[in-house]
Amino acid sequence: MFSPLLSAKPVHKSLLSLPLASIGLLTAASAQQLPALTAQDYARAERFMGYNTLPLVDRSMSPPTWLAGDRFWYRVLTPQGSEFVLVDPVRKTKTAAFDPAKLAAALGTAGGKRYEATRLPFRTFTFSPDGKQVRFAAEDKNWQYDAASGHVSADPIPALSPSAAASAQNEVESPDGRRVAFLRDYNLWVRDTKTKAETALTTDGIKDFGYATDNAGYATTDKPVLRWSPDSRKIATFRQDQRRVGDMYLVTTNVGRPTLKTWKYPLPGDPDVIAIERVILEVDQPKMIRLALAPDPRRSSSCSNLACEGRGMGDVEWSPDATQLAFVSSSRDRKQVTFRVADAATGRVRDVFSETVATFFESGREAMNWHYLPNTNEVLWCSSRDNWAHFYLYDATTGRPKHRITAGKWAVRQLVHVDEKARQLYFLAGGREPGNPYFTYLYRMGMDGKHLTLLTPEAGHHLVTFAPSGRYFVDSYSQHDAPPVSQLRTRAGQVVLPLEKTDISRLAATGWKPPTAITVKAQDGQFTLYGLMYTPTHLDPTKKYPVINYIYPGPQTGPLSANTGAGWSFNAGRGDHQALAELGFVVVLIEGSCNPFRSKGFQDACYGNIAENTLSDQVSGLRQLAQRYPYLDLNRVGVWGHSGGGYAAAAALFRYPDFYQVGIAESGDHDVRSYQDAWGERYLGLLTPQADGASNYSSQANAPFAKNLKGKLLLAHGLMDNNVPPTNTMLVVDALIKANKTFDLVVFPNAQHAYGPDAPYMTRRRWDYFVRHLAGIEPPQDYLMNAKTDPRDGVL
Repeated sequence: MFSPLLSAKPVHKSLLSLPLASIGLLTAASAQQLPALTAQDYARAERFMGYNTLPLVDRSMSPPTWLAGDRFWYRVLTPQGSEFVLVDPVRKTKTAAFDPAKLAAALGTAGGKRYEATRLPFRTFTFSPDGKQVRFAAEDKNWQYDAASGHVSADPIPALSPSAAASAQNEVESPDGRRVAFLRDYNLWVRDTKTKAETALTTDGIKDFGYATDNAGYATTDKPVLRWSPDSRKIATFRQDQRRVGDMYLVTTNVGRPTLKTWKYPLPGDPDVIAIERVILEVDQPKMIRLALAPDPRRSSSCSNLACEGRGMGDVEWSPDATQLAFVSSSRDRKQVTFRVADAATGRVRDVFSETVATFFESGREAMNWHYLPNTNEVLWCSSRDNWAHFYLYDATTGRPKHRITAGKWAVRQLVHVDEKARQLYFLAGGREPGNPYFTYLYRMGMDGKHLTLLTPEAGHHLVTFAPSGRYFVDSYSQHDAPPVSQLRTRAGQVVLPLEKTDISRLAATGWKPPTAITVKAQDGQFTLYGLMYTPTHLDPTKKYPVINYIYPGPQTGPLSANTGAGWSFNAGRGDHQALAELGFVVVLIEGSCNPFRSKGFQDACYGNIAENTLSDQVSGLRQLAQRYPYLDLNRVGVWGHSGGGYAAAAALFRYPDFYQVGIAESGDHDVRSYQDAWGERYLGLLTPQADGASNYSSQANAPFAKNLKGKLLLAHGLMDNNVPPTNTMLVVDALIKANKTFDLVVFPNAQHAYGPDAPYMTRRRWDYFVRHLAGIEPPQDYLMNAKTDPRDGVL
């Protein structure tokens, strides 16, 4: 392909008098003098990919694994490998969890293979009940290390087949560890972990009408969706009815006849969507108690779907004595939620209270922000009824609110611990402290709405993990440019013991630098928007740099925040943003209005109109940044995104064709009518047909606006994408063809949503596209990305 610089140059008049051979030689010589990047340039940029930067970050620790007596262990990465650390809060000690040199030597003797003390072939382990043995799995065997004798003994197990390994991962263990629940032939079973005896808890489950089955359309797994009772004697789950739900189809690419993949995938406006019939299963003497209420649509007030992205069954909570089951039912459009309590013995259901909103109700982001208090007949409830997410206390007998607990122009993020005896709640919240509203801090407050106390005052995004007893918590905080500091605190916030301070000296020695924090005003001037800007490490402010706008419009998340908001924590390898900057670009990420974690009004700004979703904010924000940073060249602006960002990237070129010149739309959900029902009906409302055959969804689709394309557009999709079906991209392809528009397309024949092993190829094509069409420079031919794992994390 010719460089845009060459094709833009007029042919000189003197060339017309030369022989054709001479013209060819001159053209070739001219082409050789055009700006070009080399493989070495790409290799230098690749040094800033996460798989090259993260291995240079030391003393980063894993989440704690809590033990009896509030002790815990964690794994920490070092330049040499890793260490396992045991912490005793009572004694205020931090020691090695075991002698790694002795364990490595003993394991080598038992297994006939050499191991290094700093690179043991496991990442997790368990202590025996008396704490004298360490148990772990390695080399397809279960091992036990005895600290006193220094010996390792093996309990051989056969190498797991792929199906057996998947089966083990799809089991849900009971709280007492005596049983695991699993699916077989659309029914729920339990297995005794010691005797291996199996018991069927249900027997009438059939295809598309099975128990505890996990299918949200866009996400399916073989793991049962359920909630064990605290005493491990009951299971709360449902029978999932999708018999009348429409099918989705994908076809493999292979030699010979392809394989057809078919599964239930409801769409907005479908007369029938997935419904659940709630049940309670008694385990010791198998018995089913059906809850006395009509089927619920498969919806959640806190998670993307009722399975909470594989973290168990959301919106369900057992009473401590397992006699009651509290849960929340959400309407199909999530505008109404009802808090209910069921009698676990009879199945009788009592409606306690309901809340109705104009747009969509959300109690939290990927976590339940309510808690049932049966001992005092109360409910802790989170609502954004005054535009900010706050806690309220309800009477569980009358269903009436008693009083609000928190208040102010800041947002509760997550309820993390409740001390019922002291009548105090511990929660994460953002926006109350000065600075970045996306940073979260831990607070304690009385249920009477008094004595709000900040427990983690250090500026940054705090991630906390409470001990089961509630007496201690591990606090890890960081900022985009400040690596994590981890410490053990009492529940009063007092520091008991410093744990780890992440060391980035090896990373900094390579020339790595953090992105620049930025703020701009939203297009309407009402909100302050926050973001990050990546510039070349050798930035020359006297030059002009083309701009790449990475976009994710939400509304369920944003370009930085992800589902938990942890995107504002330190991250040494955030996608390929810095790598792209090293190729001569400025990469900008802006959390626009319509993204979560701020006020309800902030997120609702695009309700019912996702076509506008943050695009005007991005354009306005980039113009403000160009006034502040003159090296930003707004005559050369590109945009890219994946999934919802793919939709937004194409929409940017179609709706702002004079601003964005180059776009890359990966795996885009370009027409919500062709995407799963729960997302569209949550953020656009129920699909409403109009007299002319259109609907409230029609104007949101990208295909009708494809005729506006002026710049360069690259579309990409995996043909086995079971999240966003590839027909979404094909609708845009068809519209572009009919509009006689030139565009580029990359398909990954057997890849799913994120492309899997093909992802490095997409990264390279992304670089090539922006280098060639936005920077006007020729990229190296067929550069091979060298993705790899952190050698410290690879199990030998």
